[in-house]
Amino acid sequence: MSVAVDVDIAVEDDRWRAALPGLDELVTVAVNAALAGAEEDEGPLEVSVVLTSDAAVQALNREWRGKDAPTNVLSFAVRESGAPPPPAGVPETLGDVIVAFETTADEATEAGTDLKAHVCHLLVHGVLHLVGYDHLDDSDAEDMEGLETEVLAGLGIDDPYAGPDGIRRAAVDEK
Repeated sequence: MSVAVDVDIAVEDDRWRAALPGLDELVTVAVNAALAGAEEDEGPLEVSVVLTSDAAVQALNREWRGKDAPTNVLSFAVRESGAPPPPAGVPETLGDVIVAFETTADEATEAGTDLKAHVCHLLVHGVLHLVGYDHLDDSDAEDMEGLETEVLAGLGIDDPYAGPDGIRRAAVDEK
Protein backbone atom coordinates (compact mmCIF):
# COMPACT_ATOMS: atom_id res chain seq x y z
CA MET A 1 0.00 0.00 0.00
CA SER A 2 1.48 3.32 -0.99
CA VAL A 3 -0.73 5.55 1.13
CA ALA A 4 0.70 7.10 4.29
CA VAL A 5 -1.05 5.83 7.42
CA ASP A 6 -0.51 7.29 10.87
CA VAL A 7 -1.46 4.74 13.52
CA ASP A 8 -1.93 6.34 16.91
CA ILE A 9 -1.71 3.67 19.61
CA ALA A 10 -2.85 4.17 23.19
CA VAL A 11 -2.23 1.32 25.62
CA GLU A 12 -4.47 1.95 28.62
CA ASP A 13 -4.02 -1.48 30.20
CA ASP A 14 -0.47 -2.70 30.85
CA ARG A 15 -1.52 -6.35 30.44
CA TRP A 16 -1.46 -5.75 26.66
CA ARG A 17 2.30 -5.08 26.63
CA ALA A 18 3.00 -7.95 29.03
CA ALA A 19 1.02 -10.41 26.88
CA LEU A 20 2.21 -9.24 23.46
CA PRO A 21 5.84 -8.19 23.04
CA GLY A 22 6.22 -6.03 19.93
CA LEU A 23 2.67 -4.73 20.38
CA ASP A 24 3.14 -1.44 18.51
CA GLU A 25 4.50 -3.18 15.42
CA LEU A 26 1.73 -5.80 15.56
CA VAL A 27 -0.95 -3.09 15.66
CA THR A 28 0.65 -1.06 12.87
CA VAL A 29 1.03 -4.09 10.60
CA ALA A 30 -2.58 -5.23 11.17
CA VAL A 31 -4.03 -1.74 10.54
CA ASN A 32 -1.99 -1.28 7.36
CA ALA A 33 -2.92 -4.76 6.10
CA ALA A 34 -6.63 -4.06 6.64
CA LEU A 35 -6.45 -0.76 4.76
CA ALA A 36 -4.50 -2.35 1.91
CA GLY A 37 -7.02 -5.17 1.72
CA ALA A 38 -9.87 -2.67 1.59
CA GLU A 39 -8.00 -0.82 -1.15
CA GLU A 40 -7.98 2.41 0.84
CA ASP A 41 -5.35 4.19 -1.23
CA GLU A 42 -6.48 7.78 -0.82
CA GLY A 43 -4.35 9.39 1.81
CA PRO A 44 -2.83 10.38 4.06
CA LEU A 45 -4.90 8.52 6.65
CA GLU A 46 -4.97 8.27 10.42
CA VAL A 47 -6.35 5.51 12.64
CA SER A 48 -6.47 5.51 16.41
CA VAL A 49 -6.18 2.20 18.27
CA VAL A 50 -6.91 1.99 21.99
CA LEU A 51 -5.96 -1.18 23.85
CA THR A 52 -7.83 -1.12 27.12
CA SER A 53 -9.83 -3.15 29.63
CA ASP A 54 -13.27 -4.72 29.61
CA ALA A 55 -14.49 -2.05 32.05
CA ALA A 56 -13.53 0.77 29.68
CA VAL A 57 -15.08 -0.97 26.68
CA GLN A 58 -18.22 -1.75 28.67
CA ALA A 59 -18.62 1.95 29.50
CA LEU A 60 -18.27 2.90 25.83
CA ASN A 61 -20.58 0.11 24.72
CA ARG A 62 -23.20 1.27 27.24
CA GLU A 63 -22.91 4.94 26.24
CA TRP A 64 -22.76 4.57 22.45
CA ARG A 65 -24.55 1.30 21.70
CA GLY A 66 -26.93 0.97 24.65
CA LYS A 67 -25.40 -2.40 25.58
CA ASP A 68 -24.23 -2.61 29.19
CA ALA A 69 -21.65 -5.34 28.65
CA PRO A 70 -18.07 -5.56 27.48
CA THR A 71 -17.30 -6.74 23.97
CA ASN A 72 -14.06 -7.58 22.22
CA VAL A 73 -13.80 -4.66 19.78
CA LEU A 74 -15.60 -1.39 19.13
CA SER A 75 -15.15 0.85 16.11
CA PHE A 76 -16.13 4.48 15.86
CA ALA A 77 -15.95 5.65 12.25
CA VAL A 78 -15.48 9.33 11.50
CA ARG A 79 -16.67 8.94 7.91
CA GLU A 80 -20.07 7.83 9.17
CA SER A 81 -20.32 10.96 11.33
CA GLY A 82 -20.72 13.27 8.34
CA ALA A 83 -17.61 15.27 9.24
CA PRO A 84 -16.20 17.25 6.31
CA PRO A 85 -13.03 15.92 4.67
CA PRO A 86 -9.78 17.44 5.91
CA PRO A 87 -7.85 20.02 3.88
CA ALA A 88 -5.35 18.72 1.31
CA GLY A 89 -2.27 17.18 2.92
CA VAL A 90 -3.92 16.74 6.32
CA PRO A 91 -4.51 13.08 7.26
CA GLU A 92 -8.11 11.90 7.10
CA THR A 93 -8.98 10.51 10.52
CA LEU A 94 -10.83 7.28 9.83
CA GLY A 95 -11.77 6.73 13.47
CA ASP A 96 -11.04 4.69 16.55
CA VAL A 97 -10.71 0.96 17.14
CA ILE A 98 -10.93 -0.01 20.80
CA VAL A 99 -10.04 -3.53 21.99
CA ALA A 100 -10.82 -5.00 25.43
CA PHE A 101 -8.12 -7.13 27.04
CA GLU A 102 -10.06 -9.61 29.16
CA THR A 103 -12.70 -10.49 26.56
CA THR A 104 -10.09 -10.79 23.81
CA ALA A 105 -7.80 -12.99 25.91
CA ASP A 106 -10.70 -15.17 27.06
CA GLU A 107 -11.94 -15.62 23.48
CA ALA A 108 -8.48 -16.61 22.28
CA THR A 109 -8.17 -19.17 25.08
CA GLU A 110 -11.67 -20.57 24.50
CA ALA A 111 -11.02 -20.91 20.75
CA GLY A 112 -7.56 -22.37 21.24
CA THR A 113 -6.19 -19.46 19.23
CA ASP A 114 -2.99 -17.53 19.72
CA LEU A 115 -3.68 -14.14 21.35
CA LYS A 116 -1.55 -12.39 18.72
CA ALA A 117 -3.64 -13.89 15.89
CA HIS A 118 -6.92 -13.00 17.61
CA VAL A 119 -5.83 -9.41 18.23
CA CYS A 120 -4.83 -9.09 14.56
CA HIS A 121 -8.25 -10.40 13.58
CA LEU A 122 -10.05 -7.91 15.82
CA LEU A 123 -7.92 -5.02 14.53
CA VAL A 124 -8.57 -5.96 10.90
CA HIS A 125 -12.28 -6.34 11.67
CA GLY A 126 -12.41 -2.98 13.44
CA VAL A 127 -10.51 -1.13 10.70
CA LEU A 128 -12.81 -2.57 8.03
CA HIS A 129 -15.73 -1.12 9.97
CA LEU A 130 -13.99 2.28 9.84
CA VAL A 131 -13.94 2.21 6.04
CA GLY A 132 -17.56 1.15 5.64
CA TYR A 133 -17.69 -2.64 5.86
CA ASP A 134 -20.37 -4.20 8.02
CA HIS A 135 -22.10 -7.50 8.73
CA LEU A 136 -25.69 -6.45 9.29
CA ASP A 137 -27.02 -8.93 6.75
CA ASP A 138 -25.74 -12.26 5.45
CA SER A 139 -24.39 -10.85 2.18
CA ASP A 140 -22.47 -8.03 3.89
CA ALA A 141 -21.18 -10.45 6.53
CA GLU A 142 -19.96 -12.83 3.84
CA ASP A 143 -18.12 -10.00 2.05
CA MET A 144 -16.57 -8.64 5.23
CA GLU A 145 -15.56 -12.02 6.62
CA GLY A 146 -14.11 -13.00 3.25
CA LEU A 147 -11.95 -9.88 3.18
CA GLU A 148 -10.89 -10.39 6.80
CA THR A 149 -9.87 -13.96 6.00
CA GLU A 150 -7.91 -12.80 2.93
CA VAL A 151 -6.10 -10.03 4.85
CA LEU A 152 -5.28 -12.36 7.74
CA ALA A 153 -3.99 -15.03 5.36
CA GLY A 154 -1.58 -12.42 4.04
CA LEU A 155 -0.34 -12.05 7.61
CA GLY A 156 0.06 -15.81 7.99
CA ILE A 157 -3.06 -16.19 10.17
CA ASP A 158 -5.61 -18.96 9.62
CA ASP A 159 -9.28 -18.27 8.84
CA PRO A 160 -10.73 -17.15 12.18
CA TYR A 161 -14.25 -18.14 11.15
CA ALA A 162 -13.50 -21.76 10.30
CA GLY A 163 -13.99 -24.03 13.26
CA PRO A 164 -12.19 -27.37 13.55
CA ASP A 165 -15.17 -29.02 11.86
CA GLY A 166 -15.10 -26.54 8.96
CA ILE A 167 -18.31 -24.81 10.09
CA ARG A 168 -17.99 -21.05 10.10
CA ARG A 169 -18.59 -19.24 13.38
CA ALA A 170 -20.50 -15.95 13.85
CA ALA A 171 -18.89 -12.55 13.37
CA VAL A 172 -16.58 -11.28 16.12
CA ASP A 173 -18.57 -8.42 17.63
CA GLU A 174 -22.18 -9.49 17.80
CA LYS A 175 -22.33 -9.50 21.61
